[in-house]
Amino acid sequence: MSEPARQYPSHESGRPAPGPLRDWLAAMKAHTPPAQEKPAERAARPEAPRAAEAQPNWAPRLVPPKPAQAERAAAEPVRNAVEGEDVSELMAENLILKAKLRVEADRYAELQAILAQEIRDLRKHVQEEMSALDAVREERDLWRARAEALAQPLFQKR
Repeated sequence: MSEPARQYPSHESGRPAPGPLRDWLAAMKAHTPPAQEKPAERAARPEAPRAAEAQPNWAPRLVPPKPAQAERAAAEPVRNAVEGEDVSELMAENLILKAKLRVEADRYAELQAILAQEIRDLRKHVQEEMSALDAVREERDLWRARAEALAQPLFQKR
């Protein structure tokens, strides 16, 4: 589907459209029939900008009207069979997604448990380091007090 996109460059905003959008626009232009316009209508409408005329004729896609009630009733058994298949596919997909979600929830819970244990270990280590630091500070304060006590007679007046 990318081949038509290379044949129809985008002229709308001066820069090329992204790939999927460009492909979609090219496919839409290729599948829509050119609009037939009468010469009288063309003469009656005001002049369009040059950029609009440079693009090939394009018309919006027409959506067919909804079928009548009788046609719907006739199509009901076929639709129910198709919907039954669709429902079973959706149910199967739903079960698969629930199983994947359960597995991911288990993995998430396991990761949370591992992280909680790591945080506990880290807190314990930090607490041990802080206790060791407090012991060093106490010892430093003790030596400072001893040094001041020994140095005090040196600075007293006689």
